[in-house]
Amino acid sequence: MFVPTGETPPSFKSYTFILPAVSVGNVGQLATDLIISTLQLPKVGYFHTDALIPMVGNNPYATSAENAKELSTNAEVYSSKELKLAVLQIRAPILQTKAKEFRKSIVSWIKSSGFSKTVLLSSSHAYQRDDQQLQGTPLRFLFSPTLQEEASARIKELKWREMEKVCAFPGISDSEKKLYIPGGGVTRALYNDCCNEDVPMAVLLTFCSEGDNIPDAFALANYLNDWLHLLSTPAEASPQWNAPASWKLLFGSGIPPAIF
Repeated sequence: MFVPTGETPPSFKSYTFILPAVSVGNVGQLATDLIISTLQLPKVGYFHTDALIPMVGNNPYATSAENAKELSTNAEVYSSKELKLAVLQIRAPILQTKAKEFRKSIVSWIKSSGFSKTVLLSSSHAYQRDDQQLQGTPLRFLFSPTLQEEASARIKELKWREMEKVCAFPGISDSEKKLYIPGGGVTRALYNDCCNEDVPMAVLLTFCSEGDNIPDAFALANYLNDWLHLLSTPAEASPQWNAPASWKLLFGSGIPPAIF
């Protein structure tokens, strides 16, 4: 359930909605951080649910000592009227027993808010790719049928690669294929939910491994920007994303000199 921070709930009619999946390397969440930080999106509310592990922290997008003291929670919504953009940042894992309930609440909110399209940023285990997925770029996309009709021409221009279906029974039968996103969290299930509910959804994902996933986050954010043009960039130049202040401690604090 969306809870606004102000007295008057914002209208998201015809907005583009971006959210991350809690997936391998946290790439979708890191890319979402880049979007919120670079576009300086103000917080307009939070998503109240018991499907996420509770957490609280200080402001991850702090720009001064004053706003660094602001609290953040496990699921917050940021928005821009000028860009007609809403972004949900998820900062905690989804409880396995509540995953279906979480997906249902997200789809319900998407439909009631009237978003023009939803973009899910995700990732998948690189080591579980099949032979056809080893070639070329690690970036992939999936569009729901309702969005495919609208964006097909643009996707052809970008020469993007759709997420391949793989054999359901490798080595036994090649006739039956399925969509397989290992390490993608709720990605496949949420995508299927949106397809069944005629919700325009795009899944943008990258194959990666656990570790320093900052380069993967930049690559995924660039991939998104090629399509939506959130940042204007000169021809042949890369978008200038600004990492949030919280990334300074992404791998913990420095080594204490006293141990030497």
